[in-house]
Amino acid sequence: MDAIGLSGAEWLAVLRIGLGLWWLESWRHKDKKSWFERGTGIAWASGVADKHRWGAVRSGFDVVVKPRPKTMAYVVVYAELALGIGLIVGFLTPIALVGGLLLNLLYFVLMIHDWAEQGQNAMMALISVVGFFAMSWQTWSLDHAIGLF
Repeated sequence: MDAIGLSGAEWLAVLRIGLGLWWLESWRHKDKKSWFERGTGIAWASGVADKHRWGAVRSGFDVVVKPRPKTMAYVVVYAELALGIGLIVGFLTPIALVGGLLLNLLYFVLMIHDWAEQGQNAMMALISVVGFFAMSWQTWSLDHAIGLF
């Protein structure tokens, strides 16, 4: 593979690290006090789910998320942090890429009517797929340094 400036594997590592920075920014800009103490993030998502046109989304949210808003707030916030760190340093990278893809798909389905968010979720999901199938952990990663995957 020909590439300019860096090798193809190095460009894939740049893409992986950029995705990790994107997840880290998603974590950083959240008002954690509001999410954890007042439950604002899950309350907002609950309002979105209540009006969702797909019954499976409404009922799934009611069964999985609504009964445990505080736990789910911690899951969402710290999943974004873990994904960001994992992808930036390249630790458990295939797991982080699949986990990020699943989280983006969940966000995509929940916010199907919010077109402002759909571009971000689609692009992050695409980068996760490319990073996974191109094995972006082969360069500049802890996975490569310690011989994982």
